Amino acid sequence: MIRVLIADDQDLVRGGLAALLGLEPDIEVVAEVARGDEVLASVAAHRPDVVLLDIEMPGLSGLEVAERLTGVRVVIVTTFGRPGYLRRALDAGVAGFVVKDAPAAELAAAVRRVTAGERVVDPKLAVTALTVGASPLTTRECDVLRAADGGASVADIARSLFLTEGTVRNYLSSAIGKTGARNRAAAVSTARSRGWL
Repeated sequence: MIRVLIADDQDLVRGGLAALLGLEPDIEVVAEVARGDEVLASVAAHRPDVVLLDIEMPGLSGLEVAERLTGVRVVIVTTFGRPGYLRRALDAGVAGFVVKDAPAAELAAAVRRVTAGERVVDPKLAVTALTVGASPLTTRECDVLRAADGGASVADIARSLFLTEGTVRNYLSSAIGKTGARNRAAAVSTARSRGWL
């Protein structure tokens, strides 16, 4: 039996995935959690072979959880099929990346394949990731854009990140240029849509 843990903050999706995988004769769902910060303890308690992670969850994102997990195969199962997310997931060592609109049989097959040591990536997303390329943003530019999301002032961003206002302006200017945006709100939007934040 392949032991699976499912982490997704949407109850209906998590329950649906568990029900579908539960129909497979060789897959057993051993745990379900709704928050990213619950995954590590649940992995320790239930010892799954495969962990299915959503990307956007409260507590910790699926990508943050994937970076911390060891000794278990991880498959990202997400609505957000963004090339930047795929790159970050692969850098974190995940074994698979499947979008939620894939057929149920593909998810079960992905669980089996990663258990066998293969890497599984949604083919359309792989092609898009190759054409979009890696994020041009530095870690600090991403920090500043995240802080700017929602309209925070330069002074507020500077305070929250312990930077000077001039440094924040420089990072914003650089991020705007790298994303090809007209302003910081558009830079945030572009970076999010490409999975860079």
